[in-house]
Amino acid sequence: ALVLTIASMALLDPNRDLLVVAVLCLLIAFCSASQDTVINAYRRESLADDEQGFGASLYVNGYRAAMLVVSGGGLILVHFVGFHEVYLVMAAFMGVGIATTFIASEPALTSPLPHGFRESVVEPFLSYLRRPDAVWVLVFLLLYKVGDLVASNMTIPFYLEMGYSNLTIGMVVKAFGFWAIIGGGLLGGTLILRIGTFRALFWFGLLQACATASFALLTLTGPSIGWLAFVISAENLTLGMSTAAFVGFMALMTDRRFTATQYALLSSLMGVPRVILSAPSG
Repeated sequence: ALVLTIASMALLDPNRDLLVVAVLCLLIAFCSASQDTVINAYRRESLADDEQGFGASLYVNGYRAAMLVVSGGGLILVHFVGFHEVYLVMAAFMGVGIATTFIASEPALTSPLPHGFRESVVEPFLSYLRRPDAVWVLVFLLLYKVGDLVASNMTIPFYLEMGYSNLTIGMVVKAFGFWAIIGGGLLGGTLILRIGTFRALFWFGLLQACATASFALLTLTGPSIGWLAFVISAENLTLGMSTAAFVGFMALMTDRRFTATQYALLSSLMGVPRVILSAPSG
């Protein structure tokens, strides 16, 4: 479905087919979200509990690498061929996931497959709400990343106010930020194997808070590229570490019988603060 909808975008002109383009964008978002849910469920059911953090770090790093290929590579490619051809290339990239699906082994079933709407949708929600810590887990998911989300929404205006140019910001973020966050994900996943997910949540969250506070150093140093690189590297390194622990924690909070539905619920709640805090943070 994603291959067809993305490839269809290559056949349209937004100036003439705006409504059709909007519908296709909606379908792409729907299919992408559905695919994410299945991938998360597959990761949860395929890995042992103590492997969830490391698995989450690889998943997140793969996602970020793909985003770089699409955003950076797509913009470079469009300079030479045009948007229509770029959409066809992006649709072809989906073949990697399709091929992987045929190669990967199916996780062992721990319970019979659900039948009907109640067993597929209603029972997973009820099962989660029966947990004694259900409310506290939801509160934790809503609040754990609040500080990071508020700060991240203000970073670019802050850099500009400190006297950095758009070119400097872009070069430093791409050169240091991307590799720092990839390295942070791998480092975080490795450490989670040694100290466990819950300890990692605490220590990585503490490091993330310290890295966020380090932005205040830029108000003392002035527009220094070295300090900007240090702050961005520290922020992204700890962000990669804390995200690996956070995504692994969400997986552990799901019941293996209802992985897909419960993970969809928790990941949706994780995105609520990002939407709500975008405007107030400015």
